[in-house]
Amino acid sequence: MKYTGELAAIITAVLWSFTSIFFSESAKRIGSIQLNINRLIIASSLLFSAILIGGYDYHISNSQIIFLVCSGFIGLVLGDAFLFKSYIVIGPSFAILLMALSPGMSSVLGYIFLGESLSPLTIAGILVTITGVTIAGTENKKKGDAKYHLTFKGIIFGILSALGQASGLIFAKQAFNIGEINGFVAAFFRVFSSAVIMLPILLILKKYKNPVNLFRENQKALAYTAAGSFTGPFLGITCSLIAVSNTHVGIAATLMSTMPILMIPLMWILYKERPTTRGLIGTIIAVLGVALLFVK
Repeated sequence: MKYTGELAAIITAVLWSFTSIFFSESAKRIGSIQLNINRLIIASSLLFSAILIGGYDYHISNSQIIFLVCSGFIGLVLGDAFLFKSYIVIGPSFAILLMALSPGMSSVLGYIFLGESLSPLTIAGILVTITGVTIAGTENKKKGDAKYHLTFKGIIFGILSALGQASGLIFAKQAFNIGEINGFVAAFFRVFSSAVIMLPILLILKKYKNPVNLFRENQKALAYTAAGSFTGPFLGITCSLIAVSNTHVGIAATLMSTMPILMIPLMWILYKERPTTRGLIGTIIAVLGVALLFVK
């Protein structure tokens, strides 16, 4: 199908926009640690079921498995842990806006680890993206006008989450460079391996609470976690991998980075946060900067 990759990238951006809302609400109720592991377990079950029902070939090379496992750990365990923290501290709109830095970081990491040269246009794209994030992220709001406010700690969490996403993308791309992989299969190896790594550590540290008791006490958290797991690590990650495998990474990353724009009406509708002119301008500049990174 023509434009499969492009359509998958746009769908990913839409899905992840809703995911940020769902997980933000869940993290406030049960904490980022419980959310992180529970959504991986739920998504793993959904992906495994999809593979069985669809009859997809899950046989891939050991090298591909290693790259996907590393991608999952860095992106889903570490990166998303910081993302969920930023959701709680600065809110989903600012957190997602900081994620617009991820493509720029991917370019830098690609240059360092994959030998991909940085053109003057790419450097310009990085600077434009950072400028846009700064403009939107430093807008002045009167106290009480918004549900969330920027803090230094929240910004650091957001930047680290972007770095985790960028690093995970480098490893995932290596797996696809080795050979073809079905999107659901690739997503399963990333998500399931992250759950397998994370769960024993949390159990040893006694940081993981019984999910049955946890969700029985807070059924809204269960609903938000389940909804976010469906739109995020199940459908969202799968669509993002389909996008990367069917079009240029630059095109896919640019389309997926339209999330800040998609977040504007969502935050207005759900949290009554009216978009400011400065915020709109900053968001548009940030997305344009991301687009510049991948113009050939």
